[in-house]
Amino acid sequence: MTLQNKRLTVTLLSIPLALLIPLVAMQFTPEVNWTLIDFVVMGFLLTGVAVVIEFVLRYVKKKEYKLGLILIILLLFLLVWAELAVGIFGTPFAGN
Repeated sequence: MTLQNKRLTVTLLSIPLALLIPLVAMQFTPEVNWTLIDFVVMGFLLTGVAVVIEFVLRYVKKKEYKLGLILIILLLFLLVWAELAVGIFGTPFAGN
């Protein structure tokens, strides 16, 4: 198994672990109230971000371009996440 494949495998296996955080939090506080669709959407978002970043790491040659693209990807992820969570832009997808 190459280093790239190991990195992708570890990244994809860490996504369900990250989704355990809100699942455990739901057991202790009523302030975290995720439904099944919330877990599915976040799973797709995290998987998509991981795959796109892996693509950038594998195929973009210049270090500066890699860093810039990864920062843009992460910024877009955070904006989508914030919109789905609290509706900072007021789109129909807002979570409030």
